[in-house]
Amino acid sequence: MSDSLFSLIIGLMVGAAVMLGFHSLSTLKSDVPSEDREYMDPLPPMLNMAWPLILFIEYHLTCRFPPDWLERTHKRLQETGVGYLMSAEQFYAVRVFAALVAVTMGSIVLGAIESLDLTWVILLAVIGFFFPIIWLSDVRARRQKDVLRALPVYLDFITMAVEAGLNLNGALNQAMDKGPPGPLRNEFYMVVRDLRAGVPRADALRRMEKRLDMEEITSFVGTVIQAEKMGARLGTALRVQALQRRTERFQRAEKLAMEAPVKLILPLIVFIFPVTFIVLAFPIAMKFLMEGML
Repeated sequence: MSDSLFSLIIGLMVGAAVMLGFHSLSTLKSDVPSEDREYMDPLPPMLNMAWPLILFIEYHLTCRFPPDWLERTHKRLQETGVGYLMSAEQFYAVRVFAALVAVTMGSIVLGAIESLDLTWVILLAVIGFFFPIIWLSDVRARRQKDVLRALPVYLDFITMAVEAGLNLNGALNQAMDKGPPGPLRNEFYMVVRDLRAGVPRADALRRMEKRLDMEEITSFVGTVIQAEKMGARLGTALRVQALQRRTERFQRAEKLAMEAPVKLILPLIVFIFPVTFIVLAFPIAMKFLMEGML
């Protein structure tokens, strides 16, 4: 009887603790303010499902991170274009959430194969926490490639519009209407928006230069600002910029074409040559085998 009473008391205490935990979590969740994403990019479907939990982690944890960390992360997000998707605090919340997901999924798998160990749990947490940084680096590399690919086209459109008699603002609008979609088009849209808001042209271009942090954009912005200060013909300066960017694009394409045979050596040696030798040697081996049996 005493054992039953003791079990009942333990059960009641556990139930009370669980209820208290759910009540505390619901109270903490109600404290999280709603987010206005009217001027933000739409969230990916998978991230959208976990976004309430990410906002919870941001409000109660990552918003208290050191300002230096948040400033560096904010700059990196701006350089990759992810700054239109989330803030620095939210990115840290995504990293914490990724660590929790990695630990949970990894623990389930390791527990199923009876290999669960504290070392593996710590390793999974570290991998999950730093995986968003790897993803961010990949996003930045793809963004820079898209900008470099589209820059000569936009420079040609801007040059033709300027030489046709439009000012730089009108030329940017024409380039956005005719140019291909992508990150560079979004950046020019930000420049036009700043100009309409009354920001000086040099400051608007410098903001784009700071967001992209690329030598080609720095050269373009410097050329435009210098031409306006010196009173030089903007169309001629832009045409030189377009020719230089186009030449650099051809040089990059030639470099990639020359690197392709070197990159194909490893797949040829590891995958293609062994299969070819097996296909060629199989009839010969079968012929010798049949002659040996006879």
